[in-house]
Amino acid sequence: MIAGMKMRKENWDRFIPNRSAMDLEFAQHAIIDALRGDSGGKEEEAAVLLSASKDAYRRGLAEALNLSHRTRILAFRNKPPKKTHHYSPPPPPLQRRHIPLSSWKTLEAPGMVDDFCLNLLDWGSHNVLAIALGYTLYLWDASTNSVSKLVTIEEAKGPITSVSWSPDASLLALGLNFSQVQLWDSSSNRKIKSLKSHSGVGVGSLAWNNNNNILTSGGMDGKIVNTDVRSSHVVSTYRGHTGEVCGLKWSASGNHLASGGTDNLVHVWDASRSSTTQWLHRLEEHTGAVKALAWCPFQSSLLATAGGGVDGTIKFWNTHTGACLNSVNTGSQVCALFWSKRDRELLCSHGNQLALLKYPSLLKIAHLTGHTSPVLYMAQSPDGCTVASASAAGDKSLRFWDVFAMPKKPDHKAPHEPFSHQVIYLQELLL
Repeated sequence: MIAGMKMRKENWDRFIPNRSAMDLEFAQHAIIDALRGDSGGKEEEAAVLLSASKDAYRRGLAEALNLSHRTRILAFRNKPPKKTHHYSPPPPPLQRRHIPLSSWKTLEAPGMVDDFCLNLLDWGSHNVLAIALGYTLYLWDASTNSVSKLVTIEEAKGPITSVSWSPDASLLALGLNFSQVQLWDSSSNRKIKSLKSHSGVGVGSLAWNNNNNILTSGGMDGKIVNTDVRSSHVVSTYRGHTGEVCGLKWSASGNHLASGGTDNLVHVWDASRSSTTQWLHRLEEHTGAVKALAWCPFQSSLLATAGGGVDGTIKFWNTHTGACLNSVNTGSQVCALFWSKRDRELLCSHGNQLALLKYPSLLKIAHLTGHTSPVLYMAQSPDGCTVASASAAGDKSLRFWDVFAMPKKPDHKAPHEPFSHQVIYLQELLL
């Protein structure tokens, strides 16, 4: 290269057609037709010689390929069709559920026994809440807001240590401090029978199997007894706890029973197993008495448990494998756990408060306060919307919370009235 010689730069601009926009078959057809037209008479003579079938085939092919109205051989892409704008209204905004942070009703309940290991509340499928106050059992009908007294137990047999409705709410089981379980018909206020499944010890927990007429009772001696209430026959007895059994819960299928005790243990029992001493799983990670047990409604193998005392943790278990899936520390004892029947939420009591958690993130959604002493007993309404909580020491009150209620449509016609909180004594409602 000669020094100082300038290089000539040439900018070439070469057009490259888009072959995908070309119809090559039509181009060839159009060129051939043009050549045939230029040849004059020779082509006309050749056209006469074409058979009728070939001519018909060519016309059919041209029509099938939409060639009759095409005049351009090379073409760019056609412009896209104009968009037609159809108005569609925006989707309605998601209606977020309002969670009241205070109870809507309070019943003063003096005489409730202050014992973490007992179970003195249960809400039946007929919307009637059973409340044990010392030796007396009261029934609060949520539909009519009326209270009735079912029975007062003799001092030699009482006080009442546990209550549990049958699945159809036809029978109410009462566990007593002196080893007895009584079955009552609430409609007639009549005692049906007494079961003596435990000897010389109180019955602090009860649970009905949803599939049949089996009533399970847990005693202060650590035994778990399954009794057929029709014949009063003891079907089986589970032995695994060394302390008082303070929590019992059957799974929705009726195939598995979870039990918790003051020995800090949780057992999962398989109803189909003939052995009464061989549990399915023995869960040993709690450091306090376990009373709170809750089977998950949307995942049958998920069990939530919580410890009292210094434990204060909620643990989630896979009952197929016995593995602990997650754990959260609430900072104080937990007496009860309830799953939402509609959402993936879990309500727990810890200390004198209630907390609503999102599952599986375990983030706190709501914090409910009102009690001034530790919450010991809880029950959930049959529709799953309302939860009742009771404290025995201090305020001795029973509070009702619409924590799982569905969002209500706003009523623009009805005027807004200020909320008035009710505080009523149970004995006053009897008058």
